[in-house]
Amino acid sequence: MFDHYYRKDIVWGGKTLTLETGKVARQADGAVMARLGDTIVLCTVVGARNVKPGQDFFPLTVNYQEKAFAAGKIPGGFFKREGRPSEAETLISRLIDRPLRPLFPEGFRNEVQVIATVLSHDMENSPDIVALVGCSAALTLSGIPFFGPVAAARVAYIDGGYVLNPTLEQIKTSQLDLVLAGTAEGVLMVESEAHELSEEVMLGAVTFGHQSFQTVIEGIIELAEKAAKEPWALPEADPAIVALKAKLAQIGSAPIASAYKETQKLVRQGKVGEAKKAILAQLTEEEAGQAKGLLKALEADVVRNAILDTGIRIDGRDTKTVRPIVAEAGVLPRAHGSALFTRGETQALCVATLGTGQDEQIIDQLAGEYRENFMLHYNFPPYSVNETGRMGSPGRREIGHGKLAWRAIKPLLPEKTAFPYTMRVVSEITESNGSSSMATVCGTSLALMDAGAPLKRPCAGIAMGLIKEDKGFAVLSDILGDEDHLGDMDFKVAGTEQGITALQMDIKITSITPEIMKIALEQAKGGRLHILGEMAKGLTGARTDVAANAPKITVINVPKDKIREVIGTGGKVIRDIVETTGTKIDIEDDGTIKIASTSPEATQAAIDRIRGITAEAEVGGIYNGTVVKTADFGAFVNFLGAKDGLVHISELANERVAKTTDIVSQGDKVKVKVLGFDDRGKVKLSMRVVDQATGADISDQVGARRPREGGEGAEGEGEFRRERTERRPRRDRD
Repeated sequence: MFDHYYRKDIVWGGKTLTLETGKVARQADGAVMARLGDTIVLCTVVGARNVKPGQDFFPLTVNYQEKAFAAGKIPGGFFKREGRPSEAETLISRLIDRPLRPLFPEGFRNEVQVIATVLSHDMENSPDIVALVGCSAALTLSGIPFFGPVAAARVAYIDGGYVLNPTLEQIKTSQLDLVLAGTAEGVLMVESEAHELSEEVMLGAVTFGHQSFQTVIEGIIELAEKAAKEPWALPEADPAIVALKAKLAQIGSAPIASAYKETQKLVRQGKVGEAKKAILAQLTEEEAGQAKGLLKALEADVVRNAILDTGIRIDGRDTKTVRPIVAEAGVLPRAHGSALFTRGETQALCVATLGTGQDEQIIDQLAGEYRENFMLHYNFPPYSVNETGRMGSPGRREIGHGKLAWRAIKPLLPEKTAFPYTMRVVSEITESNGSSSMATVCGTSLALMDAGAPLKRPCAGIAMGLIKEDKGFAVLSDILGDEDHLGDMDFKVAGTEQGITALQMDIKITSITPEIMKIALEQAKGGRLHILGEMAKGLTGARTDVAANAPKITVINVPKDKIREVIGTGGKVIRDIVETTGTKIDIEDDGTIKIASTSPEATQAAIDRIRGITAEAEVGGIYNGTVVKTADFGAFVNFLGAKDGLVHISELANERVAKTTDIVSQGDKVKVKVLGFDDRGKVKLSMRVVDQATGADISDQVGARRPREGGEGAEGEGEFRRERTERRPRRDRD
């Protein structure tokens, strides 16, 4: 039945990677079941046979999806089925898209959809690498024009050595989490989070990963030799289009070059638009209809060659100079922390908010549920680029840029034990002309320090670009938006003065050499150090205290066996403390209690309540109490939170007392001394040996009470027992 079933086993890093085709999803153009350990991903590819009329771009869609059954789970929520993509699914979809997109032929406009579905997750091997390799294999087998295959790997840095495709447990102890993808010739994509590692260590990780996945590329090629479908025929170049392209270069190069001499973005865009209109006016109606896409290529040629020929960029800078920077902290009076970071025509307003453990984000993934106390949300409103557009939920770009900045800051955050806050930063991009994600890194660092979060060190980011032609190449520091669109590389590097914390690279050509990457890293380091110096003019380090309107968190510890008493039946006690003091309280299993409030008095009141509940009464100790009940034989006094004790009538006053209510009434505030405990552990108290005004112990002045007949307090003790018995519900008797 499965006549075209093929399988390839690849020994890779001590594990076996298996690629199967011809058994599942046979109607797709390409379908591969990729397996590493017990992690299995089904990867499929379908391409449209015809191009939609008037389509002038390549519509590639990559969808990575995780099924709950892959980890033996049932989805949460009311509908109990998978819904909109999670943040992790969106990020991995981007991760797969980025190395695949550059390998389709120029001018290919057929719609292509790639779907990767996680069918099994062994909680050891991450499915993202398996999915990327599987999608590359499916494309290679499909016959769709694709200059692959590509492969991918994850690299960790543990105890001074590189580890290939580490397990989920190993990643927790690693100083590096780096994912890269590329062809046999070079690297196309890098995504990483690092703990202030040097440029040499990062470059070594990329080289190690690239060498390690060569066996995977060879395995995909061997599978394709047996199972690949007939390649699609590509349309031949239209002689009329070739002639039109030459004509545009002749009449349009000079006007486009003149327009690009304008250094201000919006003015430049206007002049470029006018130049294009003038060029189109010189063409026939048919030529004008075909020329719009060709004009974009002409723009790229003009800008790229000008940079390579002169070393001068669109805005007049050389290749290494960073745009002017203004860094301001504390710009919003009511925010816990805020910063406005402006670099040229790119600007980020970053706002930090401090919360408690109750504000932590609960994240449910296939590998399990966990809580996150640091969130970074990036927003890119259309006004930032002088456009109108849809306002709604964040898109893939916003999620991706926010996660990159999150990775850059995360290794620098203080431990929760030292700074027990939940931290959320929102980056509003108010202007954009390239590198807004790196402006977010700089602004977030300043905003957190302004909020009082003790970062290990300030963090800055810079975006590098590349222009590469046969006649040479140029690496560009702090790229503009146009340089990003018209260039060959977007290489973002973030870190501190001591090392790199995040690195992301996307290549638009088939690959780059290690030499280019080394130059880019060295040039980025110089730019990063310059930016850190400019940031220090706004704020050099974290504030000594959190903002006045931010909650102050006080941490206390109680014995683990007392947690139940603090919480109370059904949470009754802790709810009462929260409601009466106006605080927020988090209780952990180890007895750690975090009390948050903007009022020191409220915090102290909550601490007193909790200490009262958990404290043990000491013989000879003097405490404040409240009379909760009176009886003929004495008064019951509540002290130390929920503890009750009996002040026998003989211990109410130094003189003889006829009636308990002659001395105290229910609700009276009194001071009592612990005399001891009865045979059942009940507390015996005294008021007469305590000065009710000052709380001083006056037992030496009043002397000991003469024992009554039958022993001191014998009558009272019996009545105390009877009182306790009377308060118990009686059973009905026949």
